Amino acid sequence: MEQKKKLGKEGERAACEFLISKGYTIRETNWRMGHLEIDIVAQEPNANMMHIVEVKTRASDDHYDPMESITKAKIRNLVNAANGYIEYYSLQLSVQYDVMILVGTATDFNIQFIPDAFQPPLSTRR
Repeated sequence: MEQKKKLGKEGERAACEFLISKGYTIRETNWRMGHLEIDIVAQEPNANMMHIVEVKTRASDDHYDPMESITKAKIRNLVNAANGYIEYYSLQLSVQYDVMILVGTATDFNIQFIPDAFQPPLSTRR
């Protein structure tokens, strides 16, 4: 389990580096609100857009689609966390939900960036 956790942290680090190389500013990593967590909160330069980035890291593709782990419950949790983040910091920003899939090792990730990967449902709170 420790190896998997380490790979996940390396994936998040690589995801941040990727976003920075594209001009994004990293506002937060691993932001928590209760049991909810946002992997990366980023912002494009000169844009009124906040990006909530879910990072999925795998050692190999193993014929597994990481997007399958973006369930309705996961989307609901991300949207609720994003709403909490906006409220906590009193922000007036639009929100986009992105997914980054990293496959490989800490020294050699294949990165797939999926901007605007999903739209929030009309209702998220239970």
